[in-house]
Amino acid sequence: MDRDLGINLCRVTEAAALGSGKYLGQGKKNYSDNIAVDQMRAMFSYLDINGKVVIGEGEIDEAPMLYIGEQIGDPDAPNQVDIAVDPIDGTTSLANGTSNSISVIAVAPEGCLLNAPDVYMKKIAAGPLTKGKIDINKPVKENIENVAKALGKKIGDVTVSVLHRERHEGLVREIRDAGARISMVEDGDILTAIATCLSNGKIDLIMGVGGAPEGVIAAAALKCLGGDFQGTFAPSDYKQVKRCLNMGVDFDKVYNIDDLVKGDDVIFAATGITDGTLLKGVSYMNNNMAQTHSLLLRLPSGTIRYIDSIHKLDQKLDQK
Repeated sequence: MDRDLGINLCRVTEAAALGSGKYLGQGKKNYSDNIAVDQMRAMFSYLDINGKVVIGEGEIDEAPMLYIGEQIGDPDAPNQVDIAVDPIDGTTSLANGTSNSISVIAVAPEGCLLNAPDVYMKKIAAGPLTKGKIDINKPVKENIENVAKALGKKIGDVTVSVLHRERHEGLVREIRDAGARISMVEDGDILTAIATCLSNGKIDLIMGVGGAPEGVIAAAALKCLGGDFQGTFAPSDYKQVKRCLNMGVDFDKVYNIDDLVKGDDVIFAATGITDGTLLKGVSYMNNNMAQTHSLLLRLPSGTIRYIDSIHKLDQKLDQK
């Protein structure tokens, strides 16, 4: 893929963040998500790519834009790619004015990103030093012990990130019984997965059940960073089971990072909407200006870029 594509993908996530960030704490969950979708889709029209959405806002009958299977860009462009998007990962966080809401994209060559159904997935993820040391089928305590050994930490110094959900009560008990620390997050497990690689030891491991599409996007970022990820599909009702069967999901399979993201050519971009673990949220300044903070990752180079941008919003409107 064109190495310049990454900067343009940041422009797409910036547009979604700038549009939706205005509704911080206003309780407008669906409205802000619609704004992010509109802004992201509009910015895609400026990119010289031939893309297909493999992870997006839902099926064609559920979403008017960025739906699964939608063709993006120029069909005659040379860069044929899979696109995984989440205009807002953490809509509840944005609506409530809390942390870790981001706009995010992952792009890889055609056929390289798993077309994951919008169902639950059991996940485990960790950073580069623990690659090959985690196993989703092993007991919680054993995984924590293996991560501690790989990191040269005491078990009591290992921090496990878990989504604050009722379904995780048993998992939390097991982590506490193992003696590890727990960092609860209210929303946004993509960013916390990335934190296993970039938080300087504040997050060592993530465990629990979250969205499968978010799992694929997180795996794309972790692959760029040399981290590790495993997931098993965990549909919660018959409707989700049916969706999995229609998309060829193997319920007995452990999907590792190379199953979710094939090959070694991946670009990941994210822009903070609210302040979070790794990214600052959008700041709206005087004279109708705004500041964004983005993360750009690329494989095979392994480059990690943090991008601070100042936007003159009047000029952006004039350009449209």
